[in-house]
Amino acid sequence: MTSPEMTVGDLIDLLSGCDPNAPVRQAMNPFFPMAHCLAQVLQSVDETGRTVVYLAEGRDEDAQLGHLPPEVAIELTWQGPVQAPPHRPRRRAGGN
Repeated sequence: MTSPEMTVGDLIDLLSGCDPNAPVRQAMNPFFPMAHCLAQVLQSVDETGRTVVYLAEGRDEDAQLGHLPPEVAIELTWQGPVQAPPHRPRRRAGGN
């Protein structure tokens, strides 16, 4: 990408390597990562007169699909890999 914002051309280039039959989802909120269905693509003009394309989620209550898979949040660098704590032997009643 040459500009700080992704362009439609950048998006098309990135999508060209993907399975064309795969559903499109949007990852949102890096502090509470959730997955959302996309329902619409809208073109409009912003306050400066520049053309902007919006990807919108659906209005149905099931448009939010739930938590983003951890491997996706890690790949987006929204969270680090988490490792299970080391296994410690259990202590028994009576101090043994």
